[in-house]
Amino acid sequence: MISLRRAVNNADLKRFRFWLQLALFALLVYGGYLAIDLGNHLPMFACGFNQEGRAGVCYLLPLQHQLSRSWPQLFSMASMSVLTGFGIFYLWFIVLNKSWCGYICPLGTIQDWITALRRRLGVRYSRYTQGQFHALSRIKYLLLALMILIPLGIGGGWFSRDMATPFCLICPGRMILPMFTGDFSQFTLDFSSKTALVMTALGMGITGLFLAGSFVKKRFFCFFCPMSALHYLISKPALLKLKKDGDKCTRCGDCYTVCDMDIREIADDIKTKDIMMDDCILCLKCVAACPEPGALKANFASVTFFESTEEGFLKRTQKGWNAKRHEH
Repeated sequence: MISLRRAVNNADLKRFRFWLQLALFALLVYGGYLAIDLGNHLPMFACGFNQEGRAGVCYLLPLQHQLSRSWPQLFSMASMSVLTGFGIFYLWFIVLNKSWCGYICPLGTIQDWITALRRRLGVRYSRYTQGQFHALSRIKYLLLALMILIPLGIGGGWFSRDMATPFCLICPGRMILPMFTGDFSQFTLDFSSKTALVMTALGMGITGLFLAGSFVKKRFFCFFCPMSALHYLISKPALLKLKKDGDKCTRCGDCYTVCDMDIREIADDIKTKDIMMDDCILCLKCVAACPEPGALKANFASVTFFESTEEGFLKRTQKGWNAKRHEH
């Protein structure tokens, strides 16, 4: 057991994550061709508009459809279907917490690939100031609220049914993910109504912003993702946790340096034990980058399976190994 734990703590997290993301991307985008069906309540962007290739569907699509029912129908027996759908979604989510974002979400994986391309081209990436960071991080909660309120308004007769799935219409996943199966049909403007035209045009604009923004800012779209906001609101009972022992932290800042989401608290907060913040994607890069033994840990059901160690830090960064050879 000790040797297994040591192997895990010394593992090359970057390589492991790359191959796992690639495998899961293939499963979710092409699994439908193998008749794989994971259902309609997945806690990440497995896009329902990827008609043939999808192996499952993002929960936000059926949720918006359910909430747009007429109010007499929604607040009667149909409410049970909403609660059942949310229950299934939550059972998926509670196991892996926000690592659905860091390891499984196809849109997250695409952003990481764009970041890798930027590095190869030698283009510098940008960081938000802390003021910008805190201001922008609120947008995802606004989008989550609108994603719920607009379908409810449709059911009440306040908005056009052309907006029945308002977030899906502007989500970049609607256009980008079907492209991987050769489907470019979503790259069209819908002239059937003024509402449809505005929403599809807005969707194209946001998709362009997604691609451009991801090239200059790591995990650009994740700052604005309503799924991420929903995750954080229900994350307390989740089994996978990110823990910090502030007594062992020297505030060297290595964890913040590698954080794709610019979370300053991961380095500065030495009091909070459950250190996962709302923008965290649980990629665990902070754990891999920490040189202080036991300062950061990843726990599953209260059992530590990956923690910061000096040996792991040195192996991953290739620092100090020449000196260690001379010592022996």
